[in-house]
Amino acid sequence: MPHFPVNHPARPVYRVLAGLVGLYILVFGVWGVALTWGDPLFDRGSNWALGLRTNLAFSLISVAFGIVLIVGASRRGNLGHHMNLTAGVVFLATSILMMSVLQTDANFLNFSMSTVVVSMFFGLLLLGTGLYDKVGTDEHAEEERRRRHHPVSDAHSR
Repeated sequence: MPHFPVNHPARPVYRVLAGLVGLYILVFGVWGVALTWGDPLFDRGSNWALGLRTNLAFSLISVAFGIVLIVGASRRGNLGHHMNLTAGVVFLATSILMMSVLQTDANFLNFSMSTVVVSMFFGLLLLGTGLYDKVGTDEHAEEERRRRHHPVSDAHSR
């Protein structure tokens, strides 16, 4: 069973980081849609937005993901926790997949190596924020703190 810290003191900082990632992705997507509007959906042209190569499909996906991440970061419950974990895994998997087809015709999202690196960075950042922004009851958080600060000799006697 994985252990996720509950009510971590830096939870607001992690939510702000996730929101900033979502905001960057949203601005990138909107800028990319404006640049590629009228082009074919999976065009392999040379359109760049905020330092990343894009096409209309990737820009539209980015708009959707940016909105989802901003909504997740703005919620107080565990919705943001689950969204960030899921988005982190999706970003990492997508960046690895797109890196493997970078120089082929299968590069349907028109990724460049800089897009792969930024996607990996955002995936790791979202995964990290998702690990530390779980919300629980005060009693659950107090039990976690007590167990965390328990002497090692007492912890093995259970």
